Amino acid sequence: MNAQELRDKSADQLNEQLSDLKKEAFNLRFQQATGQIENTARMRTVKRDVARVKTILNEKAAAAAGEVKGA
Repeated sequence: MNAQELRDKSADQLNEQLSDLKKEAFNLRFQQATGQIENTARMRTVKRDVARVKTILNEKAAAAAGEVKGA
């Protein structure tokens, strides 16, 4: 997923995707702890996707705050 795709989504969709990614990260950590993980690289991509979604959410929040403050 890239940042432009995320910027096109609404805040609700981003929050839902963030929740899904966090669940996936939890499951991957659990698999790693039990030695059942098959694709260790997936952990890295999920962490980065979580960070990317959080960044876009913060950008949207800052833009909304700036519009309210400037008005």
